[in-house]
Amino acid sequence: MKLIVWLWNPWKEYEKTKHNIWFLFLDYLVENNTFSDFKKDTKFKAEISTWIFKWEKTILLKPITYMNLSWDSIIKIINFYKINLEDIIVIYDDMSMDFWKIRFRAKWSAWWHNGIKSIISHLKDEFNRIKIWIWYNDNYQVSDWVLSKFTNDELNQLDSEIFENVKNILSEKI
Repeated sequence: MKLIVWLWNPWKEYEKTKHNIWFLFLDYLVENNTFSDFKKDTKFKAEISTWIFKWEKTILLKPITYMNLSWDSIIKIINFYKINLEDIIVIYDDMSMDFWKIRFRAKWSAWWHNGIKSIISHLKDEFNRIKIWIWYNDNYQVSDWVLSKFTNDELNQLDSEIFENVKNILSEKI
């Protein structure tokens, strides 16, 4: 069994913020794939969907905690389903790469990302990651920047080709 985790802040005021970039991708997946609707599960502190991919069940997890507390939801799922850490992919935003660049990493540092830091502190550094660069304007504090909304110009630069690249990375790594 595989687990794909999207790091986000699940409240309405965080919609279309840079920290929640992956939900634009998730919308794309929903339109172009078949997996079950996300259902809220308070036991796991998450919204959960399942996807049969390459004949294997994959759990899609959206923790319904603040991003920096996502580890709690992830640990509950791992323990319940007995998922190996190498079968986990955590998807999140990153400020240290070229514009809209996407990167797969296994066992990589958290850099500035507090959500990843908190997961590493509870799970070690044994899980895989996919990250997309969200750019950084150093006129802002990091927290103000990642919680700011994308401009229309930025969103226009995010096209289906980028999402197809991510989908291909997932296909290779799952």
